[in-house]
Amino acid sequence: MSQTPETTTPQIGSIGDFLRFLASEMKPKGKFLTPFNMISIPIIMVGMVLIVIRFIYGIGAITNLDQETPWGIWIGFDVVTGVALAGGAYVLTFIVYIMGRQRYHSIVRSVVLNGFLAYMFYAGALMLDLGRPWNIINPIIGNNFGVSSVLFLVAWHFMLYMAAEFIEFSPAVAEWLGMKRLRRITGGLTVAAVIFGITLSTLHQSGLGALFLMAESKIHPLWYTEFIPVLFFVSSIFAGLSMVIVEGSISHKVFASRLGKAVHGGHDNILIGLGKICAGSMFVYLFLKLLVVTHGQQYALLFTGWGAWFLVEVLGFVLVPLLLFFKAVKDENIKLIKTAAALTLVGILLNRLNISVIAFNWFSENHYVPHWAEIWVTVTIILLEIWALRWIVHRMPVLSDPPAWAAEMDDH
Repeated sequence: MSQTPETTTPQIGSIGDFLRFLASEMKPKGKFLTPFNMISIPIIMVGMVLIVIRFIYGIGAITNLDQETPWGIWIGFDVVTGVALAGGAYVLTFIVYIMGRQRYHSIVRSVVLNGFLAYMFYAGALMLDLGRPWNIINPIIGNNFGVSSVLFLVAWHFMLYMAAEFIEFSPAVAEWLGMKRLRRITGGLTVAAVIFGITLSTLHQSGLGALFLMAESKIHPLWYTEFIPVLFFVSSIFAGLSMVIVEGSISHKVFASRLGKAVHGGHDNILIGLGKICAGSMFVYLFLKLLVVTHGQQYALLFTGWGAWFLVEVLGFVLVPLLLFFKAVKDENIKLIKTAAALTLVGILLNRLNISVIAFNWFSENHYVPHWAEIWVTVTIILLEIWALRWIVHRMPVLSDPPAWAAEMDDH
């Protein structure tokens, strides 16, 4: 069994102490010349050059976006898909702090951290997609507020939810810095931040779906429905938890030296519990999809080329993983749970891209195909998020057990 490395509580009494401590923490932990680093560093460097080109010469310099298709994969993948995959944070905090299921408490910090980083980096990606990125502050400063706009709602929810997630994670930062008073304050704010964050997340998960209600004439009838907001919300539950399963399984191996006793010992039971929730929410989602097709009387469309693609998404990447989850939970088959979760993530990716990119302007002769630079920048953003996650996990008590003084504080 892996042992959590011993950490020394820093003594920070001034800004100078903090800066010296931060400088010491910037040193690499472990080997630097690893295969991941050697592959990711050149990709990130080229990606940063492409981002500079985008801001110097405009969005058209590295994208295939135009007036007919103003939203591409930077919205369809980075934001619309990414936010769904980050849904595990609000679902798990609801389960632990509201429902009191403490069996999942050991992974809350890692899930919240993943959610926070996802929102932060995807919000950064949103700036790349704006023709006038300096206008991103308009919802804050009140320059044409647009309070009746769904985008206004989503923008404020994004900002407030990131603040809530930072508060939820801040006890780990306080423990890393050895600030006991700050740890006591932030620990007391956790439940309030969780309730606030859950409220915001449920609204903007469905709010992202509501954005597409205005594009009825552009989205293929098999994917357009007035119930898109509900479908987005329900699917974010199993999408987020499937991401937790996949990321948690990878972290269990990559960060084995950082695992605390609670995370290491309860891993399999946690995955089985998450698999049950995924199966239940996927059943609800599949039932809703059936109702939508029946309500819209779109049976004839199922026998077209687009209908075949729709069935690939629904049957191949919703029904199949649903059945796999049921069997895996019944047999307590951990490998099958991981397989079902991976298939679910592919299904969510297909669904969100179908609505926002593939089946959007489906009738157009000049259908949007992303420029290679758009894909490269997207990969760059994902790699930067992984680098940030790795840096934090190797330094803060995310997967490892909290220091003894913090545990005593929680007991009291």
